[in-house]
Amino acid sequence: MGQRGGSSRGAGRAGRARSRTGDGNGRRFARTFLRVLPALLIVLGLGFDVLTPPSFTGAPFFTAAPLIAAPLFAFSTTLLTGATAALAVLMLQLRNGSSGKVEAVTELVTVFTVAVLALLINRVVRRSGAQLASARGVAEVAQRAVLPTPAGRIGGLHVSARYEAADADAFIGGDLYAVQDTPYGVRLAVGDVRGKGLGAVEAVAVVLGAFREAAEREPTLEGVARRVERALAREGTRRDSLDSVEGFTTCVLAEVSPDGGTLRVVNRGHPEPLLLRADGKLEVLAPAEAALPLGMGELGDGRYRADAWPFPAGSTLLLYTDGLSEARDAAGAFYEPAERLRGRIFPGPEELLAGLIADVRRHTGGGATDDMALLAVVRPTPGQAVRRRSVTAARRR
Repeated sequence: MGQRGGSSRGAGRAGRARSRTGDGNGRRFARTFLRVLPALLIVLGLGFDVLTPPSFTGAPFFTAAPLIAAPLFAFSTTLLTGATAALAVLMLQLRNGSSGKVEAVTELVTVFTVAVLALLINRVVRRSGAQLASARGVAEVAQRAVLPTPAGRIGGLHVSARYEAADADAFIGGDLYAVQDTPYGVRLAVGDVRGKGLGAVEAVAVVLGAFREAAEREPTLEGVARRVERALAREGTRRDSLDSVEGFTTCVLAEVSPDGGTLRVVNRGHPEPLLLRADGKLEVLAPAEAALPLGMGELGDGRYRADAWPFPAGSTLLLYTDGLSEARDAAGAFYEPAERLRGRIFPGPEELLAGLIADVRRHTGGGATDDMALLAVVRPTPGQAVRRRSVTAARRR
């Protein structure tokens, strides 16, 4: 039974690998075909005109060539394609002795007009591309302003954070993370705001602002959660873009005590954090009592409390959003971070997050349907060297 199960899983992995390889080869073939298509159309037009009776014409091939080149190539290449198509038509007319006829003149004017239109299309496409690139740059700056890269060492802990957008062209989403050294210890937050777009970004800014203020003043994590919830409710009544009725934010708030030995967690409807120990053992930090997400507290009794766990030296706390745990493979199976990480040992938080993201991509075949925010915090062993940061919080894919 064990051998048959292992063979089946191996066959499944091999099948997915072959599928991904096939998809990659297909995309490469499609790109190559599109790049040679304008020249191929001109060649087909020449062959069609030469091999068919004079009453037939290859004009459709010649007019299609610059139109295909316009969105794919530079202005100069589009101009060359249009000029080549017009010259080919003129040469064929001279060869056939039909250059002075009305039909021939109409055909040449048609190809010339389409070539000019292709140049205009090329200009519009290039200008739109430049505007999109500018918008991407602004979005990237805004992302870094809302979610700044945390320092590599905070309050004696080694820290690494990553934000992976599901859309390669999008940098801003509703996932968030924060790390802050406070009089009560190092406090952390990872959350996921309901919804998308600018409304979600505004809610992220509200949550992070309220968290940073409350983390410095509130002596308990429960108090921090209540302050953040009040801030969301207050801003929801002031801003139309924040949904004060149906909006909510799942969030995990964590606190590492000043001596580093105790970890406290308040979970408001968020995926459960993972504690990876130095020997490879893994513990899922499930709350003793479930609590509703932020923004829905009035529907419950509000008597949630923080859960406490030991945080021994060499251990790593991993906080993440549901973009990780809800990532699916081709068969629809969810990614299981606890099962994937159990028994594995990483040199530091950066290596953990890099390995985790690479594993998720293998699981999904390179695609994702939701953004993913990851935060890893390591309590170093005595004498462990300070690690230099080399990973940014938002990376272009």
